[in-house]
Amino acid sequence: MVFNSVVFLFCFLPLALLVYYLVPGKGKNAVLLLESLIFYCWTGITWLPLIAVLIAVNYLAGLFLGRRKGGGRKLVLVLAVVVSAAALIFFKYTNFLIDTLNQIAGLGLSSLSFLSVLPLGISYYIFKLISYVSDVYTRKTEPEKNLIDFSAYVLFFPQLIVGPIVRYRDMAQTLHTGKGRCTLQKAEDGAIQFVFGLAKKVILADSIGMLWQDIIAPDGGVGLANASTPLAWLGILAYSLQLYFDFAGYSEMSNGLSRMMGFECPANFNLPYMATSITDFWRRWHISLSMWFRDYVYIPLGGNRCSKGRQILNMLVVWALTGFWHGANWNFLCWGLYYFVLLVIEKYLLRGVLQKGRGWQRVYTLFFVVLGWGIFTANAAGAPLGLLMSRLFLPQGGVSPLYFLRNYGVLLLLGCLFSTSLPGWLWEKTRRILPLRLLLFAGVMLLSIAFVVASTGSTALYADF
Repeated sequence: MVFNSVVFLFCFLPLALLVYYLVPGKGKNAVLLLESLIFYCWTGITWLPLIAVLIAVNYLAGLFLGRRKGGGRKLVLVLAVVVSAAALIFFKYTNFLIDTLNQIAGLGLSSLSFLSVLPLGISYYIFKLISYVSDVYTRKTEPEKNLIDFSAYVLFFPQLIVGPIVRYRDMAQTLHTGKGRCTLQKAEDGAIQFVFGLAKKVILADSIGMLWQDIIAPDGGVGLANASTPLAWLGILAYSLQLYFDFAGYSEMSNGLSRMMGFECPANFNLPYMATSITDFWRRWHISLSMWFRDYVYIPLGGNRCSKGRQILNMLVVWALTGFWHGANWNFLCWGLYYFVLLVIEKYLLRGVLQKGRGWQRVYTLFFVVLGWGIFTANAAGAPLGLLMSRLFLPQGGVSPLYFLRNYGVLLLLGCLFSTSLPGWLWEKTRRILPLRLLLFAGVMLLSIAFVVASTGSTALYADF
């Protein structure tokens, strides 16, 4: 993560909130922009010109597209989208393309060393920019005339590293609200959401993730080649829980911090491991990304308003792009195509069967989702896809899972419980018991801070994507 987590929690964040609260009216947007710039430039200003140019291009395009009359609107939209998409493709995929050409044709091309580290948050803010100009073009939102307000939206630091991808039209009203933007109720609700998200990340995700690392780590681990089939399944289950709590926890932290600053942002997760189909899973997992691809790729391609063959082609394009969006590696493309196949089968063959099911759909969904995470993580050191699949599906002996169950059993049980609606239901039951509510909140907060201090090197998994 761009900040040392201790510095962020104890220095930057409290000071940023204090200054933001003290500044009156719409001056908050200028403060928000300044704080976001500090956050963005914390490790250097190398890529600041890039995001400045992209903001300027899309700001000017929005002003032009907001005109009620006049030609050239479609051309301006295409140019703005192409500029933004080209920046993402160049910085994220150039070295991948060079490596691929070298492997296929033996060209011996050198990779570009300055692209070894991605510009911070580029996968997220590019999608925000594309959604903005698209919405202005289709008249779903008015163009932002104030450059400071528009820049504050693009650089909004709670969402900068790992999203969610919040559209301008969902933040516009608050950006234009001066008086009454921040309230005590929003601060309270946001703080609760932030702390519980932090707990998911540092207590559950990081701790459960150690089990997977103990299995695959090249140095000091068991080694996947030595793991028995039950241990391999236990490991990939642990990785599935780690990925969920890591990303969902960060999303809750982002939305909680946004709410503390007066912005109501849509939820990015809705108990995805309780889904009853693969289709349902993608309505619950990384909701902002799923909706972005639906609204800005799938529907413009024709969506469901075309022949069956064209619908399948549209789905293929969406899921290939979804896979590659996650990273410049073939395993991500395979992961996207894996879901394309599952969703086509569900859409045209299994819809009626799934609707009539009684409970087994959740088992079916979890099995294929967990298997999908095996494909997703196939580029990780120590977990090649072929070896992982053989360990999962060809019963083999090796290191027993019993030792790991003794060490991680309680954490795995907590992970499974916190993947359900039970914790939220129990928390709501404390609403009328204020002392208990305060005690639980304080306990979770102090425990989370202790974990943060003890593991300052922890990063968000999805920051890599």
